[in-house]
Amino acid sequence: MQKKIFVLDTNVLIHNPMALFSFGKHRVVIPIVVIEEIDQFKKGVDEKSRNARQIGRYLDSLREQGSLQEGVKTQTGGYIQITVNNDVTDTAAKLFFLDRNDNLIIGTALYFKHKYPKSIVTLVSKDANVRIKADCVGLIAENYETDTIKFDEYYTGWSSQETSQQVLAELEEKKYIPNKFPELFPHEFVRFSNETSPEQAVTTRYNQNHNMLYKLQYYKGQDVFGISARNFEQEMALDILLDDEIKLVTISGKAGTGKTLLAMAAGLQKVVEEGKYSRLVISRPISPLGKDLGYLPGSKSEKFNPWMQPIYDNMDILLALHNEPHSNNKGKKRPSLNDFLDYGYLELEPLTYIRGRSLPDQFIIIDEAQNLTPHEMKTIITRAGENTKIVLTGDPYQIDIPYLDAMSNGLSVAVEKLKNEEICGHITLEKGERSVLADIAAKYF
Repeated sequence: MQKKIFVLDTNVLIHNPMALFSFGKHRVVIPIVVIEEIDQFKKGVDEKSRNARQIGRYLDSLREQGSLQEGVKTQTGGYIQITVNNDVTDTAAKLFFLDRNDNLIIGTALYFKHKYPKSIVTLVSKDANVRIKADCVGLIAENYETDTIKFDEYYTGWSSQETSQQVLAELEEKKYIPNKFPELFPHEFVRFSNETSPEQAVTTRYNQNHNMLYKLQYYKGQDVFGISARNFEQEMALDILLDDEIKLVTISGKAGTGKTLLAMAAGLQKVVEEGKYSRLVISRPISPLGKDLGYLPGSKSEKFNPWMQPIYDNMDILLALHNEPHSNNKGKKRPSLNDFLDYGYLELEPLTYIRGRSLPDQFIIIDEAQNLTPHEMKTIITRAGENTKIVLTGDPYQIDIPYLDAMSNGLSVAVEKLKNEEICGHITLEKGERSVLADIAAKYF
């Protein structure tokens, strides 16, 4: 028996079917009750159901190579085993109600610990309560963290540096300076300031090809579909949003920092005003805040309306600001949201229907991206066709999906894994601009 044995909970496999093969040369044990739980999910059309079916396919292919009850050897030298053993230790029998699946999984881990005392047995679960109960009976319990990041080292996309008046003067004159920082990522922003005159701070963006720091080239204070940046963080966001060479933009930040509004303004500017893309596609995961409304009547668009209401709110703001300069033109019809939908400039699409699509020449915004798993994020980004730009917005601290957290959600993982890519840019917004009240709420709650 291997030195290490990992007993997997159902939620680990549902979160990522590839977890089966993530434990190298060690033995992976799957209790039979896990297979029974997975079987209950396989008939749906959502991501959970697709993952359940994928697990079945993986295990079925392994079954053809040997006995799963004894353990099938993997390419990495480990073993994958399904145990049908129902025996539990006296400890488990006394402490747990064994008619509950979670407790049966813990009981299986205890059984292996007592049967193989020379092996290190670890229960792997994304459920904190299961890990707590396992710890109480003397088991090693860990979260599945193969696709997580260190959030205390989360890439913000920008930094601030104190410099001399001479450097600031050179930036104002030449618009660029040579890079002297050894570890900048592509399109990372550096804001230079001098404590004697903080109002003269200059924001630059790193160009990896030339190894230079340039003043913002794409956003210079102009209106973008009726709005302009309210702080230097929003200036940085608009600079990468308006740069067509950057194909993936990630924007994270707390509520009220303007993530969605900036992305939509840039998208409408590029599609409606400049014609750089054929269509603006906006989507978001369907996850309610609080109790769900249940089934909704009507067509696809009518069912989707409650989930897209934040998008409608932002569209109302943008259209009002965009139409304001033309408000004195009497008799001229001002475009509305329905007009943009009818003209084909704008498409509001549930993420449920994005799998399998190919989306060329489009500006795509995925709002609330922190509610996606890394696997779902991969599915979305791989939809991008030629000349398509994708913008991901979200707050890693506002997660509504079980077993996702600030370290393991799709947005955080995408930021961390793609920060070295030349066609990707990121910015973290910290200053709230929605209202004083919203900023106070975001700060203290």
